[in-house]
Amino acid sequence: MSPFHNQPTTAGERIQALDVLRGFAILGILIMNIQSFSMPGAAYLNPMAYGDVTGINKWVWILSHLFADQKFMTIFSVLFGAGIILMTKRAKDRSGHSAGLHYRRTFWLLVIGLVHAHLIWYGDILVPYAICALFVYLFRNLRPYHLMIIGFILIAVHTLIYGFFGFSLDMWPQESLDMARQSWLPSMESMQEEIAALTGSLSEQIGHNSSGALFLETAVFLMIFLWRAAGLMLIGMAMFKAGVLTAEKSKGYYVRGLIFCVAIGLMVSGYGIYVNYKADFSFEYSMYLGSQWNYWGSLFTAFGYICAVMLIAKTDALPWLRDRLAAVGRMALTNYLTQSIICVFIFWGIGLGLFGTFDRWQQLLVVLGVWVIQILWSKPWLNNFAFGPFEWLWRSLTYMKRQPFRNSELVAKAR
Repeated sequence: MSPFHNQPTTAGERIQALDVLRGFAILGILIMNIQSFSMPGAAYLNPMAYGDVTGINKWVWILSHLFADQKFMTIFSVLFGAGIILMTKRAKDRSGHSAGLHYRRTFWLLVIGLVHAHLIWYGDILVPYAICALFVYLFRNLRPYHLMIIGFILIAVHTLIYGFFGFSLDMWPQESLDMARQSWLPSMESMQEEIAALTGSLSEQIGHNSSGALFLETAVFLMIFLWRAAGLMLIGMAMFKAGVLTAEKSKGYYVRGLIFCVAIGLMVSGYGIYVNYKADFSFEYSMYLGSQWNYWGSLFTAFGYICAVMLIAKTDALPWLRDRLAAVGRMALTNYLTQSIICVFIFWGIGLGLFGTFDRWQQLLVVLGVWVIQILWSKPWLNNFAFGPFEWLWRSLTYMKRQPFRNSELVAKAR
């Protein structure tokens, strides 16, 4: 049998609950990403680093931190792990093997991610996901229980790293300590240089963007992304195998999960907001130890969100919204990349050059605008085309031949 016997998943083979959840996550991610598109990078982690944080802007930060920060990224990581199980199972059922397909698919995702990270936006998640997928795949045959245990162990590694950093500050060389402080609370001169670079010429934007991407792909990846993303992918594999992500559990299961997980998550993250404000978001506390409240609280909140979406899928509630979110989810890669393209055009020098000028509440207006566009355009697009444009490109590269693009091509091929 040819090693390229595997064919892409058709619309009829898709699991709508997964698509709805994926659409929900891809829209939610923008609530946090908009901060990096529109403000100096330090403001993403430290709200005191840049811009007004009083009045409505304070509440926008609090609510986004409480309900969005790391929550939607968690869901997306879980879905990525589930997707590996789903894709490899279908590939194995069709051709008896899946490794070649998985690694080709992952290689091209890495390429797309590198282009996105270095030429468009440094905050890319595709590169770390692709790197994690290279070895997470090896765990796919483990039982759900073992996947969960290994997943949580990996997630805890980041806490150990940051705990070590937080408790050992007194032993740091002064130069390293000064650099870490500068990353947490940069000087106004440093932030003005960042603003000038991202509102300047195309070469200045690419240079600044690429250096930021390289930092995230190396140091930040080893300290944070590797452990959390890989751990959540394993948990996603376990949840998919257990039927949690396909709305196969009882309504009572999802109701209990929604109430318990959201309550615990909001309490933990909310307490983190309280203690970080009490510490004045100091480098000594908030950069390392203070970040762990939301790091763990976000896991519970995200799992509560998953239960809420599964309830909607299971009860057939809100059919219009469900169908629209499913369409957004089917085009997750395209919608993720177009979020970057739209926001870079609005805020960076290649477009309108508004970087550093929007308050936090104004950023939400951009988020709402992008949501409206993507909710309204995804379903009509899929009424005419089999895939989103970037999904089609990714699939064509993965299968090493041009895939049908229009729905009419799929119909003709099926005859």
